[in-house]
Amino acid sequence: MASGVPPQSSHTAEEIPGFLDAFLCDFPAPLSLEPPLPWKLPGPVLSKEEVEGELTELVMGFLSNRSAPPPLAASLAHEAVSQLLQTDLSEFRKLPRQEEEEDDDEEEKAPVTLLDAKGLARSCFNQLWEVCSQWQKQVPSTAQVPQRQWLVSMHAIRNTRRKMEDRHVCLPAFNQLFGLSDPVDRAYFAVFDGHGGVDAAQYAAVHVHTNLARQPELLTDPAGALREAFRHTDEMFLWKAKRERLQSGTTGVCALIVGKTLHIAWLGDSQVILVQQGQVVKLMEPHRPERQDEKERIEALGGFVSHMDCWRVNGTLAVSRAIGDVFQKPYVSGEADSASRELTGSEDYLLLACDGFFDVVPHQEVAGLVHSHLARQQGSGLQVAEELVAAARERGSHDNITVMVVFLRDPRDLLKGGAQGTGDVPSGLSQPETSTPQSS
Repeated sequence: MASGVPPQSSHTAEEIPGFLDAFLCDFPAPLSLEPPLPWKLPGPVLSKEEVEGELTELVMGFLSNRSAPPPLAASLAHEAVSQLLQTDLSEFRKLPRQEEEEDDDEEEKAPVTLLDAKGLARSCFNQLWEVCSQWQKQVPSTAQVPQRQWLVSMHAIRNTRRKMEDRHVCLPAFNQLFGLSDPVDRAYFAVFDGHGGVDAAQYAAVHVHTNLARQPELLTDPAGALREAFRHTDEMFLWKAKRERLQSGTTGVCALIVGKTLHIAWLGDSQVILVQQGQVVKLMEPHRPERQDEKERIEALGGFVSHMDCWRVNGTLAVSRAIGDVFQKPYVSGEADSASRELTGSEDYLLLACDGFFDVVPHQEVAGLVHSHLARQQGSGLQVAEELVAAARERGSHDNITVMVVFLRDPRDLLKGGAQGTGDVPSGLSQPETSTPQSS
């Protein structure tokens, strides 16, 4: 899978009404109970906590597939889902199956209330229809607010693995999607690298940013909000894993750009680096079992770290922190680390990628690879992620590979200086606090 997201310019006055007219032409009335839904369901049931994230993902996927202008798609999704959440959802409640009641964990204080996903989705589509009908007459100004322009290059391949277990998120319209009306621009980017199945990675790609938007600290302590979003997503997925007998997990790394400040958070060995004036700036230290502090933490909990073709937790997982991995908790922690950095305007780009890339491409070689690509493409950065993925594959990576390059300056300007970078420079990061789980 590959995609390049060109700079998002302000949409013309005709584009938004034109999309709404086309939508209502194809869907002239609310959905009845008989016809199939126009987009895929997230699953048979949802917990109450999962409804906002899953329905938002459902609507965004549907609207993006219909080429809705991104700010409009985000605003429509927010309005439709928010209005649905204000209604009484008890009509969608499903009684737990007998075996689920019998299998309730003794530590659970109360059973999870499950809701019928199909009924919710149908109601959400009808709510979307209502919103589109209203906005056809008058589009709110919030849906037409110009965004900062972003150039993002993304590429992901299954490679030689049997399944593709990576997921990524590119969300420049973060404010519109969650109804944030303050004047601060926010954009969110993430890569999740699943193992043991795709369920955890898919879940994280839907719920981490949703949980982030719910955090009261988002406005005052974005890095802390990111850590809490990871922790709470892990907690939510563990309930789902127990309920549906899932054993997968996922590492993850995300970047939240708030105005002129970069905030990052990570679990495991997916990584993000910053390139500034051709030099690689190290932003983070990945969580691996052989890291001394991680090894000591695991052993303090009663686990062990051993070498079996690589360092592994309890002889199984090669990462020491992840969302999911229900049978390896608490040794494999769901507590993320975070860091922040003020942006000066001299930064070139961010690169987020999974270990399928970073295991074979050293940090210090990234800037040279990107510079060479831009030189060949006369400053066009749309396909740079594809070339980076190809470089990792040529160097022997057999894993899933996902690369996302978020340009912070026009790539044509990066050629003028001619700097290619040969090594790491100090990070200059502000690290408010790292989350080190306690042994209790």
